[in-house]
Amino acid sequence: MKKTLHGFLTLFMVLVVQLVFAQEKTVTGTVIDEDGLPLPGVNVIEKGTNNGVQTNFDGNYSIEVEQGSVLVFSYVGFASQEQKVGSKSSIDITLSVDAAALDEVVVMGYVSKRKDDMTGSSVQVDANVLQETTAASIDQALQGKVAGLQISSTSGTPGSTQDIRIRGISSITAGNEPLYVIDGVPVINSNVSGSDATSSMSPLSSLNTNDIASVTVLKDASATAAYGARGANGVIVINTKRGKSGKTTISASSYYGFTNNAIDGPDPLTGAEREELFYEGVLNTYGASQGLSTIQDAIDFDANALGDYAGFIAWNEAGRPEGNWDNLVTNEDAPMQEHTISATGGTDDYNFYTSLGYYKQEATVIGSTFDRISGALNFTKDLSDSFSFTSTNNVAHTFQDGLLEGSAYFSSPHAAKYFMSPIDQPYNEDGTYNLNTSLPNPLYIAENDIDESRLTRILSNNSINWYLPIEGLSFTSRMSIDYQVYRYKTYNNRVSGDGDGTNGYGFEVSRNTATYVFQNSFDYALTLDDNSFNFKLLQEYQKYRRSYLSAAADNFATDGLSNLAVAGNPTEANSEFTDWAVASYMLTGSYNFDNRYVLNGTYRREGNSRFARDNRWGDFWSVGAAWNLHRESFLSNSDAVNNLKIRASYGKTGNANIGINLYQVLYNYDADYAGTGAGYPAGYGNADLTWETSKTFDAGIDFGLFQNRLSGSLAYYIRKSDDLLLDEPLSMTSGFSSQYRNVGRMQNKGFELELSGDIVRSNDFNITVSGNLATVENEVLEVSTDFNGEEIPVTSDYSTYARSQSGSIVNEWFMASWAGVDPDTGVDTWYTDESREETTTNFNNAERVYQGTSALPTLTGGISFHVDFKGFFLDASGYYAGGHQIYESWHRYLNQTNLYTIGVYNGYDVLMNRWQNPGDQTRVTKVEFAGEPWRYNSKFLFDGDYFRLRNLTVGYDFQSKVIENIGLSGARLYVRGMNLYTWVKDDYLLHDPEVDYTGFTSISTPPVKSVVLGVNLNF
Repeated sequence: MKKTLHGFLTLFMVLVVQLVFAQEKTVTGTVIDEDGLPLPGVNVIEKGTNNGVQTNFDGNYSIEVEQGSVLVFSYVGFASQEQKVGSKSSIDITLSVDAAALDEVVVMGYVSKRKDDMTGSSVQVDANVLQETTAASIDQALQGKVAGLQISSTSGTPGSTQDIRIRGISSITAGNEPLYVIDGVPVINSNVSGSDATSSMSPLSSLNTNDIASVTVLKDASATAAYGARGANGVIVINTKRGKSGKTTISASSYYGFTNNAIDGPDPLTGAEREELFYEGVLNTYGASQGLSTIQDAIDFDANALGDYAGFIAWNEAGRPEGNWDNLVTNEDAPMQEHTISATGGTDDYNFYTSLGYYKQEATVIGSTFDRISGALNFTKDLSDSFSFTSTNNVAHTFQDGLLEGSAYFSSPHAAKYFMSPIDQPYNEDGTYNLNTSLPNPLYIAENDIDESRLTRILSNNSINWYLPIEGLSFTSRMSIDYQVYRYKTYNNRVSGDGDGTNGYGFEVSRNTATYVFQNSFDYALTLDDNSFNFKLLQEYQKYRRSYLSAAADNFATDGLSNLAVAGNPTEANSEFTDWAVASYMLTGSYNFDNRYVLNGTYRREGNSRFARDNRWGDFWSVGAAWNLHRESFLSNSDAVNNLKIRASYGKTGNANIGINLYQVLYNYDADYAGTGAGYPAGYGNADLTWETSKTFDAGIDFGLFQNRLSGSLAYYIRKSDDLLLDEPLSMTSGFSSQYRNVGRMQNKGFELELSGDIVRSNDFNITVSGNLATVENEVLEVSTDFNGEEIPVTSDYSTYARSQSGSIVNEWFMASWAGVDPDTGVDTWYTDESREETTTNFNNAERVYQGTSALPTLTGGISFHVDFKGFFLDASGYYAGGHQIYESWHRYLNQTNLYTIGVYNGYDVLMNRWQNPGDQTRVTKVEFAGEPWRYNSKFLFDGDYFRLRNLTVGYDFQSKVIENIGLSGARLYVRGMNLYTWVKDDYLLHDPEVDYTGFTSISTPPVKSVVLGVNLNF
């Protein structure tokens, strides 16, 4: 009976299967556009089901469906098509450009707009461009991609922050960083490092580039006014990937490669070179007074009178061994790797995207690495015909083993490369580390000191959408949290280095931050014949909460144990709680007539807890207009003009990027008065403090010609900033050094050009060249004045040799002007004043004058090149910055012919080009056995112009017929190089020209170049 039952069941299942499969068939075909070009990535979905596929690189698809079903073909920017499956097994589709979505949709954070409907200046960078970078942080992928966007590395240490400016500098002493928005929610992106002395750490390094769908840079008031008081410096909108309905598809990407410094930088003196300079300095300094006439006389004088000052006599007796510190501290061909797997899919009523990624990169010097593991889960679910729920979630844990590179710390391996005496030996004869060196042995420090940052970041953005019964009206309620758990630990060992004087030193930080954002908004769209209206009414509340706890101790009991519990002498304990809030109401509207004429406006009222109650609220707004000429009858049938738009906008934005509680009179209670806690005045306060405001006019023309083979835009802008938040000096009789006030004005103006041209466009062979160019002209219009009406120049917060006053550039270089090395005497000369008519050899008689330049580039540009042929492709892009000058830091100790370079630390090998005899023409003075004071002057102020080859990629996209038999729908193999070539205009600039906003070169880890081998697979 049991066997019979099994037999019937088997026959029944066979019959069912035969009946089912008898109704199914395989449908294949190709999807192309109106020009006959294949469209990869088109969604082909059986209507009403989750059965779906995507077209491959050749536009081909294959799907199992029942006869009589309906296939839906959809692709971004094209009108969807539906096709019923009949008796034919092949269905080819030609998709037409959607007239209602002719231009790409630009994600602007709160709203998304078609390019035709935009009146402001915004640039969207898509995922395929973003993934051209191998850097840990997504912002580095934008360099050279957007006109007017200036990006420079603060350090080449993996995970470090970047300096980003959009259309120059809008404030003198308040912040100039743009606002970051992730999936429509403003976030905080400041450096999270626990110490200014160590490597910086960017919160953006917690994001996996493979999870990013696009990044939009908003530049003018029409685009940024929606963000109110935080929009003056521009906005960077990051949009993460969402799910795609249809059959679940899986993607995997992986690369592995190596990194080195982007440029070699200056070479340190060898022991033999430093010895030559040392004795020459002794001879030059003591020759006349001590009767020395030869180098041998100088050697004897060193032995008898100076006591072998620099150790060269002992070094010669040891056989003249070179330390070779340069090679020892360099991590040559430092490995880097990234691996990501993701999946997306769904049905008509839900979709999802999920991913898991791992990234690791070692620094180009010993003792530093960066690791990240990240995950994402984003999904949308239709709860009913009226309600839908969307959730985007990203979580990452990052680890950075950093460096002491916030200044010229001797324990930093990159600093030790230049400061360590070349005759010091790294190892003893028995192979152990030599700890009797002039500076701490960086090899020992790298193994025994700790400098670790750990950041766990959770980004969760959840919204519910209600499609109200009124047609075109919807309500959205959103709640987002950016939760960061940060741990920092530093330990200086007991034996050698920064902790040997205190028997070891430890410092730890525990910091939790939570940023909550609550949004409620109504969206309404109305169409009346040729008239289209779109409105958004938004209420937003953002709350930031930060808890901080730190402790320090010294006198550790033993080696190998680094937690503070092992230390016998607690030296510091500190705890803080910080919070602030921003509340706002925003209304934005857009009117479109017949897709030809566009008007839009934005109004935002915003309150910020950084200001007193009477000045807490501000009003920000913008208006804009655009005329789509290509839709007019006289151009609508033009073969030459496919897109032509004139646009203009004007608006007011603000800046409140200052510390909290500056409007209040503050008291601190951390004083110790004879063993009793005490308070004291800590802040003068200013109840009248309020927003900086910027009013920006922007006008431009966007065009696409010859079937959009040539496209681009040209724009002009002028931004005037008023009521600058200046940290103004006070009379010392007040008991305070300065007070923040609203005083001063400045402006930025410039042109921006973006061009893209398809040189060749065909099925098998394509060549595209694109580029951008931007200028910025800055002028300070007004600063504060004293009681006599005299201006008080504003000194920058990082140097007294960069300052601002009316008529100058913001933070313009201000120092003595170098007149060259006197060919008769070999000493430096300087101009006495700005007339440059007289010179002096006495630095104190040289006036400090404005140099006419600053650290801000006045001209930036980017260029990209793409070519593909039958699956093979090549991509290249570069970045240029110029019109600015940068200053060489630490020249007193490393690049001047004095006792610091020849007898105490070390110097650069360019010092070998020193003056030796009357008539010598050189920049390097004669060598002297003497110290020198700091003399900031234009001798060490160099042109900062440079061009960098940011990306060079060569690869191959496999044809579907080659890989479909092994279950793949797409495969790419590539080799990618980053920063492979750097051109520097000034031959005398020794360091990497890519510096931070201060304009000073550094001896931290420079930007890196890399070469990786990668593969992308789609299943």
